[in-house]
Amino acid sequence: MKKIEVRNVTKIFGRTSKKALKLLINGVDKKQIYKKTGLTVGVNQVSFDVETGEIFVIMGLSGSGKSTLLRMLNRLIEPTVGQIFIDGEDIVQMPITQLRHIRRKKLAMVFQHFALFPHRTVRENVEYGLEIQGVEIEQRKNKALEVLQLVGLDGWGERYPDELSGGMQQRVGLARALANDPDILMMDEAFSALDPLIRKEMQDELLELQRSLQRTIIFITHDLDEALRIGDRIALMRDGSIVQIGTPEEILTNPADEYVKKFVEDVNLTDILTIESIMRKGETVLIGREGCRVALKKMREKGIPTLVAIDRDKKVQGLLTADGARKALETGKSVADVLVHDVVQVSKESSISELLPIMAEQDFTHPAVVVDDNQRLIGIVGRGAIFAALAGTGGEDK
Repeated sequence: MKKIEVRNVTKIFGRTSKKALKLLINGVDKKQIYKKTGLTVGVNQVSFDVETGEIFVIMGLSGSGKSTLLRMLNRLIEPTVGQIFIDGEDIVQMPITQLRHIRRKKLAMVFQHFALFPHRTVRENVEYGLEIQGVEIEQRKNKALEVLQLVGLDGWGERYPDELSGGMQQRVGLARALANDPDILMMDEAFSALDPLIRKEMQDELLELQRSLQRTIIFITHDLDEALRIGDRIALMRDGSIVQIGTPEEILTNPADEYVKKFVEDVNLTDILTIESIMRKGETVLIGREGCRVALKKMREKGIPTLVAIDRDKKVQGLLTADGARKALETGKSVADVLVHDVVQVSKESSISELLPIMAEQDFTHPAVVVDDNQRLIGIVGRGAIFAALAGTGGEDK
């Protein structure tokens, strides 16, 4: 379900934007427009949708237009032209009184440099948005304490900002945004001022909060690693335009042009690609119903050396190899008697880099089995798929 819909949003900075807008529509680039008009194109005819409950990352280098775009989503900067729908309502056409209500009830912002009031306690900082809304003192105090606990600052409510580390101050900023119970959380380079270790901790904290709160989050960053780590989808910007929108895997494996390709060329794919992206369907043998002759017939027809043994609930019991099946036929044993039980099991959300050392310990002898939370079979990952991923080519297991 679409939470935000952006349609042909453009921002031209300057008083006489009509001439520049006409040039822009006719395909003239921003450098030429500046030379001809003296006006700056901040955002160029941008369109995208954000689904309810997703983390949508807008990234790009300095001057790409990402922060300008974010500020147009709540009309802190007025678009020159375009439409911005939140829950189906175009906020560009909204009167200021209605927009103010949307900002207070549906939107919250977390800034790069914390923007905390030094003379207010941590709790009072968190309460600020509720105070503006006229919420009663006791109610807003209780809400502030609740969200402080949520972001790991339980017991710090009566301290002042200068008594907190940078990471803790950013947690206060996050708590202040969450106190209003916003549908949409806008985060503008929120972790950029933090040390690398604290920054990673805050990324983990955000992902953990998102698992429980399921907010719609627009996250601005110039850091590709950060975008890949937290984004459900990423919009990569350049010179005010969106160059590509996609999942981290889509952007890494199918860059839209040379600019994107160069942007992502140093990324280790195995840290980003998930098991789901390289797994294939696992051929099975049903214990108690199918015997070794049936299993060997399947292997010959499919041209594979291994079957996944499952029970009637599709739960994995082990692997049956061709050698094991032949041995069972020779000795009169059943499928269950010759199964390989030392099987690597992994979830589809795991990264390839997590699987690699485990598979290497077994010298990639058998495929890894991909299972759900109930140990039911989803697929398998063999060494061919892993080696293809290491080579940066993706592809199926052979």
